Amino acid sequence: MRRPTTVVFVSIAVGVLFLFPLGYLVYGTAFQAEDPWSIITSSTALGPLRRSLLIGVTSAAGAAVVGTALAWLVVRTNVPGRRFWRVAAALPLVIPSFVGAAALRAAFGPGGLVEAIPRPDGFAGAWITLVALSYPYVYLPVAARFAATPPSLEEAARSLGDTRRRALLRVTLPQARGAIAAGTMLVMLYALSDFGAVSLMRYDTLTRAIFSSQLFAPSVAITLGLLLAVVALVVSTGEPVLSGKAVATADTRPPRIHSLGRWRPWAGLSVLAIVSVAFVAPVAVFLVWWLRGPIAGRQELADLVESVTELTGPAAGSTVAGVVAALAAVLVTLPVAYAAVRSHGRVSARVPAVISSVFALPGLVVALAIAFFALRAPDLLFSLYQTFPLLILAYVLHFGAQSMRASTVALGALSSNVTEAAGTLGAGPARRFLTIELPLMAPGLAAGAGLVMLSVLKELPATLLLAPIGFDTLATRIWHAAEDGFLADVGIASLALILLSGILTWLLVLRPAAT
Repeated sequence: MRRPTTVVFVSIAVGVLFLFPLGYLVYGTAFQAEDPWSIITSSTALGPLRRSLLIGVTSAAGAAVVGTALAWLVVRTNVPGRRFWRVAAALPLVIPSFVGAAALRAAFGPGGLVEAIPRPDGFAGAWITLVALSYPYVYLPVAARFAATPPSLEEAARSLGDTRRRALLRVTLPQARGAIAAGTMLVMLYALSDFGAVSLMRYDTLTRAIFSSQLFAPSVAITLGLLLAVVALVVSTGEPVLSGKAVATADTRPPRIHSLGRWRPWAGLSVLAIVSVAFVAPVAVFLVWWLRGPIAGRQELADLVESVTELTGPAAGSTVAGVVAALAAVLVTLPVAYAAVRSHGRVSARVPAVISSVFALPGLVVALAIAFFALRAPDLLFSLYQTFPLLILAYVLHFGAQSMRASTVALGALSSNVTEAAGTLGAGPARRFLTIELPLMAPGLAAGAGLVMLSVLKELPATLLLAPIGFDTLATRIWHAAEDGFLADVGIASLALILLSGILTWLLVLRPAAT
């Protein structure tokens, strides 16, 4: 088949576009920042860097332990309600970190729902929030791996004299090593890039230092942005080193379910406690805030209804931004997937890796590069600053890898015999794509678009930096209300965001995992 040269050129152009944020940070640090080396070696950078690494490593370790233990309990044991918990354990995915942090801060301490418990703050508060909301990144892949582990491997270990505990440590966990490593790396990237939780908890990491200096010290902000980008890229390369190879066998039997014996009730309580802390408690806090209202009181039914209708604008903003960004991401990355699968060229095969590497960058870093470029660009480009197209560009560059991966999988699953047969009947490449390949790829493209939309709904720093004046989303409404102490507004906006995110998460993540 003739190589689709035009698609390859478009794919390369898209790859160059995705390299822009990192390239501009390098350029800005080298040619626009004032003495970047002194900034990197100063306490302004080293202190936040140390705290970023600390929260990243400890959050990843905590999520690895919680996610792996939870996956083993609900997949491989007879814990009470295991079918329900298998889905419910992933629900914290729908709560953004800044929403969880706002709930945690206002739930405890003076003026909170439980005044007897001190209000968590600083490192402790940020760590609790990030572990509670990010452990599903470990839980989901590890649960899938545990469900696919051949029982013959454990049976062989037991026949050689291993106890059940020893077989777990020597066979089951090593089989899930790759899934654990992948999830742990995702959590570390999540914690390194987090802005909302660490800001609300007053924990001074690199993201908080970048955001606070981007207006008054742009040289510091852009240098710290490059530093954070380098750290994130280094972390993203660690997964292949830590991952192990799973043993492939012909055994297709379902995994063995272990009896917990007298520990069964306690295991059930442990699973209940984890899900309650990570999901039920924040939702309950939001409900109480909304129904009780602020100190002045929104206690009449009409006032409660009004508080819901006030979210029409932010909800519309979130929906419009999510839908437009999702469609744009699919359109931009589809040529990359097509060239990688169909052309078999060296260059086009490497473009997806470039796009995936940008996904590892924190959203704040991507938005910072775009914002500084627009602010320092000529008049025509400067006019794009704080416009909707520039905001969509930031979303596409940051989350485009999600749609690209889905498109690649969907296209790779298509048999080339169908398109070749259409070609022999006289159909050109464009007609074959529009009438045969695109309809067959539609479910995969929709899944990728949905993942992008879910990410956009929860994105905060890029929206704060680049959103047009007056453009409000649920995420920014929650952020500003939390900063101003309007708890009732935080509650209802958070519930709306959780509902929207929950629907998408169920359709795109939980339902496929359950089936």
